[in-house]
Amino acid sequence: MYDYLIVGAGLFGAVFAYEARQRGKRCLVIDKREHTGGNVHTEHIEGIHVHKYGAHIFHTNSKLIWDYVHQFAEFNRYTNAPLANYRGELYNLPFNMNTFHQLWGVVRPEEAKQRIEEQRQAAGIKDPQNVEEQAISLVGTDIYEKLIKGYTEKQWGRSARDLPAFIIKRLPVRFTYDNNYFNDQYQGIPKGGYNVIVDKMLEGTEVRLQVDFFEQREELVKSAKKVVFTGMIDQYYDYRYGVLEYRSLQFETKVLSQTDNYQGNAVVNYTDRETPYTRVIEHKHFEFGTQAGTVITEEYPTEWKPGLEPYYPINDEKNNEIYKQYKALADQESDVIFGGRLGGYKYYDMHQVIAEALTAVERELGK
Repeated sequence: MYDYLIVGAGLFGAVFAYEARQRGKRCLVIDKREHTGGNVHTEHIEGIHVHKYGAHIFHTNSKLIWDYVHQFAEFNRYTNAPLANYRGELYNLPFNMNTFHQLWGVVRPEEAKQRIEEQRQAAGIKDPQNVEEQAISLVGTDIYEKLIKGYTEKQWGRSARDLPAFIIKRLPVRFTYDNNYFNDQYQGIPKGGYNVIVDKMLEGTEVRLQVDFFEQREELVKSAKKVVFTGMIDQYYDYRYGVLEYRSLQFETKVLSQTDNYQGNAVVNYTDRETPYTRVIEHKHFEFGTQAGTVITEEYPTEWKPGLEPYYPINDEKNNEIYKQYKALADQESDVIFGGRLGGYKYYDMHQVIAEALTAVERELGK
């Protein structure tokens, strides 16, 4: 008999397993994939650590979380500074003075503010009704047309005029020459990839891969006193109140053995509508690689359907109402703990998942 059956070997499950084992608990971790780590799993291709499920840059303002992950791996000094490619024109992200100089040739913050304000006033949008109107009312037409419109429409699979305004509550605009995408105090990539962290967290814990919880549910639940579930909460309850919606991603990874440097940056976003992918990731740049070849991944957003991986919860009014019903059921459970992006139907960054898992452990087992 296990103390905990942990469904999902991603960050939430790995943190919970590690902390439970430190407290003398016996855990069984299962995952339907053929590897641990969930979406932070790193593959090793041609000597390069490849982020199999998209770019993952660790960043946090919490010294507690930063110190916590450092017990499992050493981090490098990588700073996320993506580029935007709009029909061959390159712009720095996030929107900052470099971006504004590239757009308009301005050099002083006041000039950039004036350009944005002129465009906002010309649009005359008082009550934004959709993403297009919301974005223009925040940053003007030039930034919207070149850097937001196409990318957003690809990401969500529909016209910006058909997307609700609340999707873009704010847009980060900096009037400094700073290309650091995140404002967080701590940032980096674990040396050797995220597998280093997850493997150490799961060391000494029984792990079974390629096990589908729903195919062996009755037997697995009987094997443990409690369940930690990090899968889709609606699936756990057999879609009783309906199916929660997600956006999914498909990845096309290419090994370019004859190219040592494909794009000169780890992440380049393609913000025009015509390019079918949203970004290209060149993985070696996450760890300042000097390998002879390189590996790139093109990222294609797609509608989620059963059989695909759910990545981004669609937290609109309809889906949030459905989730509330599932959350009410979950709150009544005494032997099941829900966690992670799918268990909580919420978009989390890595540091937030770790913090959530530590909170769940403390609530369940004490400090």
